[in-house]
Amino acid sequence: MFSVIFPGQGSQLVGMGKEFYDRFDIVKNLFKEADETLGFSLSKIILEGPKEELDLTVNTQPAIFLISYSIYNVVKNEFNIDLSTAKYFAGHSLGEYSALSCAGYLSFTDTLKILRIRGDAMQGSVPKGEGGMVAVLGSTVEIIEKILKDNRHKFKAQIANDNSVGQIVLSGKTEDLDKLTLTLKENAIKNIRLPVSAPFHCSLMSNATKIMSNELNKLSFKISKNKLISNVTAEEIKNVEELKNLLIKQIENRVRWRESVINMINNDINHFIEIGPGKVLSGLVKRIKREVKIDTINNQKDIENLKI
Repeated sequence: MFSVIFPGQGSQLVGMGKEFYDRFDIVKNLFKEADETLGFSLSKIILEGPKEELDLTVNTQPAIFLISYSIYNVVKNEFNIDLSTAKYFAGHSLGEYSALSCAGYLSFTDTLKILRIRGDAMQGSVPKGEGGMVAVLGSTVEIIEKILKDNRHKFKAQIANDNSVGQIVLSGKTEDLDKLTLTLKENAIKNIRLPVSAPFHCSLMSNATKIMSNELNKLSFKISKNKLISNVTAEEIKNVEELKNLLIKQIENRVRWRESVINMINNDINHFIEIGPGKVLSGLVKRIKREVKIDTINNQKDIENLKI
């Protein structure tokens, strides 16, 4: 059995999806529809840059979704491969929106619009330079949680992403992260400050939660037979109402990607298909369980080689 997975922020690069755009009218039409929906040329930023503009969260989120959705539709409509037979759809952070749209829960245009709002809300929750994220390598969630608890009077930080075995990301205010990195160094734990402009998936995103709660409740979600795995619970989402509530909670809560992958594997998944730019999730899945089969779809040849 297989799952379809969709990447989040950090997978973007200028020119992503160009091969699909050049070869398939369906992709050109989706890019055109995205530009018309958003009221500016997202397609130009994706295909030509500049990188600084693509890397702005407010642009990155709808851009990665547009590429993932375009590839999914090329696989489905140009190569007649039915990915809706997947046991699960899942995505990392904004990738969860790609998953739910491709799985039929939300329209293409509604997903574009909500991701533009989400990116703006998350970017605007904390003034630039006042918050950030730190990647911790070679440690465990249990060790990091203990360090955070033992030092709670010294600094405040939260686990934002539990990505894979030995890769955890923390969020917090800049001054707290400075103290955290010193403590990690004292404990001989390798860490890297990430080049992001805000502390995602932590309580500092509370303003974004309010905005997204209001916006998500305006949307019309559809019922679909396809099963989604939640970032917040790492488990199957039961219904549309629960889906909406979990998307609101996702803003401030930990992305439980490692647990999500383990739960899918424990439910008979032995094949993951990553749809979207880059190979970030494929790498994370391999670190969690080397034996599973992984396909990454980044070009036409990848689709031609795909067997499900």
